[in-house]
Amino acid sequence: MLRALPALLFFSLCFACGPTNDDPPTPGGEGCERFSFPLSDSSAANHVSSCSSTGCGNGENPPNSGMHCPTWLSCRSFDTEQPRCSWIHNLEHGHAVFLYNCPDGCPDDVAKLEAAQARAAVGSNGVRRALVTPDSQLPKRFAALLWRRTYLMDSVDPEALTCLLALQDVDANEPGLSCPP
Repeated sequence: MLRALPALLFFSLCFACGPTNDDPPTPGGEGCERFSFPLSDSSAANHVSSCSSTGCGNGENPPNSGMHCPTWLSCRSFDTEQPRCSWIHNLEHGHAVFLYNCPDGCPDDVAKLEAAQARAAVGSNGVRRALVTPDSQLPKRFAALLWRRTYLMDSVDPEALTCLLALQDVDANEPGLSCPP
């Protein structure tokens, strides 16, 4: 029994280590290996004093982490642009954020984003932990974000969104928190 103790301790320690940022998780599902959801560098994730602060985000467009305001958004679909500083806070909680930039409208594509939203993880309050909102600053027409992960698209790819959602909560600072409707 005593001889087995060192091996058991070694196994326990190795098992507890888990994956590192050097070995990012591979999202599940057939075909997901063809998508890349790289992990952005870590950045400060403190609250700023105002949701209109220019200090929000991590410098990426769109920001997928970083400084953010102390309030977050309801997990629903918005038809008016919401402050980036607010939805960054949603990302920190492990929520998915789906963005679109369609000045002339794109209801069919927004419906695809809302369908992905309906597949997001459910919080303890029964609300899907994702939101959809316009964002006029996007470098492409569509984006899907998790904390420190961004997937930019010219057209909505439901399969890519499903694969990205497999990573929901994996890297979030405060994963699994429920979201108000």
